[in-house]
Amino acid sequence: MVFFFRIDMVKTIALKGSKKLLNAWAFYDWANSVYSLVISSAVFPIFYGALFRMQGIEKVVVFGGEIARAPLISYTTSAAFVFITIIIPLLSGVADYLGNKKIFMKFFCYLGGISCMGLYWFSLENIYVGLACYFFGLVGFWVSFAINNSYLPDVAYEEQQDAVSAKGFSLGYIGSVLLLLVNLAMVMQPSFFGFDLSIPESVMQKGVESEINAAKELAKNNASIEAMKVSFLSVGIWWIIFAQYTFYHLPKGNKKEGEKKNIILNGFKELKLVWQQLRDEVKLKRYLIAFFVYSMAVQTVMLIATYFGEEEINWGTDAERTTGLIVSILVIQIVAILGATLTARASKIFGNIKTLIVVNALWVLICIYAYFVITPMDFYIAAGCVGMVMGGIQALSRSTYSKFIPETTDTASFFSFYDVAEKIGIVIGTFLYGFVAQYTGSMRNAIIFLGIFFLVGMLLLTKVEKVKNL
Repeated sequence: MVFFFRIDMVKTIALKGSKKLLNAWAFYDWANSVYSLVISSAVFPIFYGALFRMQGIEKVVVFGGEIARAPLISYTTSAAFVFITIIIPLLSGVADYLGNKKIFMKFFCYLGGISCMGLYWFSLENIYVGLACYFFGLVGFWVSFAINNSYLPDVAYEEQQDAVSAKGFSLGYIGSVLLLLVNLAMVMQPSFFGFDLSIPESVMQKGVESEINAAKELAKNNASIEAMKVSFLSVGIWWIIFAQYTFYHLPKGNKKEGEKKNIILNGFKELKLVWQQLRDEVKLKRYLIAFFVYSMAVQTVMLIATYFGEEEINWGTDAERTTGLIVSILVIQIVAILGATLTARASKIFGNIKTLIVVNALWVLICIYAYFVITPMDFYIAAGCVGMVMGGIQALSRSTYSKFIPETTDTASFFSFYDVAEKIGIVIGTFLYGFVAQYTGSMRNAIIFLGIFFLVGMLLLTKVEKVKNL
């Protein structure tokens, strides 16, 4: 760890707007997006569902109450985002006064990476430890990502921000797909990677073909589970190692002048000041309200899509389920590269707000379609549609906000406000999703519920006044 902190002492500072600095900022998406793909979207949801199926249960006792697997992970996600919502303003206040937000970014990067590696020991017998690793993995990812977002106006000029934001998401998709392909190969062909597929000698000695075949299937499933656990280790290692390029070039942060008092609570005071400034920034306020609503749905879909597919689609065998879900996620990621690029180009032609309105309308249609999805092919089509609009709406939302904020060196506070709004939305979205799924007994009803948020977000975007370049 000493190496990671001392390396900054011997570098040449990259200038704002320089290709080197822009690439370094965007490269953090390459480093940390493996978390959002492998842990949040692909392998961990499959691993999580497999643990329950292998033990033949759908519910587990947690904190004295019995809860189904889908609401459990949804509520854990909500709790993590409550914590994230609180910690981001605290960090913003300290970073503003000390001018060292990169140190905090490093800390939460390492927290997230180590927590991912801790998921190797996730089990239903040690459910609290496993959920804690899942919890802190989320915290590490989102807090470090929020800090990286706050660097955007510091590293890029306004005319560069749309392109570099889209580049970051595209790099993230490419890097995460590369690692997922390796993880997929391990899960589908565990013997090639040296995982144990041996069956008990006692079963072989009996010579009963049905028992031998069952033992082989069990051994392959166990080996695939072990491969999934190793993939969690690979995510943590990848994330920490590749983040070093970003850490090497990013500046420490802007140090706020003046008397240093109430540093811990200053972040909340800064949020209050930002809120007060919104009274005079009508367009920004309207945009933030719209963003809050539709982002609530976007992030919830991204967090629960694989859990939905794992539980609601008729895959057939366990092997077909595993393959189908990972292929679906790959489709989303690959198509998202194209989607992010096309959305950025559309924003140049039609403007950011009009483009966001259209993208939200497409999300509404996707949610309606997802309600009727049953077969694997249906799910693949839905995955392709999600990929086309997922990356684009994230990248464009981030750069649009960056353009709306007034000129200031205190970018951390404005992006803290942005991230807090997003995280509160995720808390509400994931909690309501879990509640609707638990209350109605169907995740499909919850999907339609999210579609309403996209519809409302689209209508709110139409209220944002037109300004130059937006």
